[in-house]
Amino acid sequence: MRHADAPAPGELLGAHYGQCFGCGGEQAHGLHLAARAGEGVSITAEFTVRPEHQGAPGLAHGGVLATALDETLGSLNWLLRTIAVTGRLETDFVRPVPVGTTLHLAAEVTAVAGRKIYSTATGRIGAPDGPVAVRADALFIEVKVEHFIDHGREEEIQAAMNDPDQIRRARAFEVNP
Repeated sequence: MRHADAPAPGELLGAHYGQCFGCGGEQAHGLHLAARAGEGVSITAEFTVRPEHQGAPGLAHGGVLATALDETLGSLNWLLRTIAVTGRLETDFVRPVPVGTTLHLAAEVTAVAGRKIYSTATGRIGAPDGPVAVRADALFIEVKVEHFIDHGREEEIQAAMNDPDQIRRARAFEVNP
């Protein structure tokens, strides 16, 4: 179930950390993925494939597409007001995604069982109803903030925790990076 204090449908979720390759604005070559809360426990997101995201000439690298799916699926946790990490990501590459294409992603939580969060996503070329290019199913595992403190680099954790936007989010969602 969607948490009562989750962002409203249509609300832009923003980056969870400025240096995140998936959603952070401080990563020059990152995806700069923009996610919005949807109805229920769903979100939509999009990013435009740039030349620095290519693998084969003129086509998005499969790892970049998997990252876009992972980032989109991970953003669902904002709607549950929980901290979770990717436990499994199964990705299907249906068709090539050319450089310059905007990939429209849609994701939803399909089940929650204890600390396990199951979700699914699709990525469509050019429009929200365009042809499916990628899809994924994922399992996220709920963790405590200590997971990041114990395994991350102290200077980045401190920078994230001192970021005014993160402080605002921590008060609103009781979640730190």
